[in-house]
Amino acid sequence: MIMRIFQVTVRPGKEAEFSEFFHETAIPLMKNTEGIVEVLPGAPRSETPREFSFVMVWRSLDALKAFVGEDYNSPHIDPAEAELVESRTIKHYDLVE
Repeated sequence: MIMRIFQVTVRPGKEAEFSEFFHETAIPLMKNTEGIVEVLPGAPRSETPREFSFVMVWRSLDALKAFVGEDYNSPHIDPAEAELVESRTIKHYDLVE
């Protein structure tokens, strides 16, 4: 299984707007995506008020590629969130069970 960690830093002043997108669109989308075993969404804390994250466990690399394409190392974002996001990172790991 593949663990995918996706982190987003939101543009200053866009926290509430991104939070709405995160809770109402992104979390339900990821939880209902074929090939995902588990989704752990992370909301900002006081020391990191503009950072959101997802830890996703994918059944396989093929399942991940079926969702994001061959370029799975690029942090893909929904066009609706593009103007809200300052930066994003993506990392992958083999899940240790």
